[in-house]
Amino acid sequence: MPSERKMEAVLFDLDGTLVFHDQAQFLSEYFKSISSYVASLGYDPKEFLGAMDYATRVMLVNDGARLNQDLFWIKFFEYTSKFDNKIIEASDNFYIGKFKELRAFAQENSLAKKAVELAHEKGRKVVLATNPVFPMTAQLERLSWSGLSEKDFDLITSYENSHYCKPDPRYYFEICKKIDVNPQNAIMIGNDEREDMKGAFEAGLMGYLVTDCRIMAKDYYWKGQRGSFEQSLKILALI
Repeated sequence: MPSERKMEAVLFDLDGTLVFHDQAQFLSEYFKSISSYVASLGYDPKEFLGAMDYATRVMLVNDGARLNQDLFWIKFFEYTSKFDNKIIEASDNFYIGKFKELRAFAQENSLAKKAVELAHEKGRKVVLATNPVFPMTAQLERLSWSGLSEKDFDLITSYENSHYCKPDPRYYFEICKKIDVNPQNAIMIGNDEREDMKGAFEAGLMGYLVTDCRIMAKDYYWKGQRGSFEQSLKILALI
């Protein structure tokens, strides 16, 4: 890169990009934490995890007819009749409170703030394009682990404001429509070949694969620009 395209927006993934961690370990600790939490409230954690898994799987292939949040809870209650609407408030409280403890399993990326500052140069819009499977409270908490905050972004995707999930190209189209930028004039910076690179490329965005915590795809190989997160700073300075 540089490219002849005029870059008007930079999209950043979060996990493995702006924040470094072992994704498998993080998810394992996350499921332990939320299971313990719902059990402390008298709910069956196994039933809860089953419903959450089912609802999440459906949400990941959302056709856009409903917001991710609405689809998730519809499918959650479709899976089981053992919960009432109080579980929604309980879930919200988990992300406000106990979820913060998972910070112990994340490693701050010391260059994240510099990268976002570079992205903002030349009047570009900057998006935190993290998969919108969590509520905004969880997205903002995870973002804080990078040393960044909501004010650093023009848009942050969450399950309350998104109709699609990665790697659906429509997820990227929806972002570009919201920030009023042609996908051809945007770049996605992320560490996942399938969710970040494939989805963004199919939507017409440029892509840069961060290799520090690279997640390879069995059915897709990214042939475009790649390198360490540190090297992405040079790309951001050029585009």
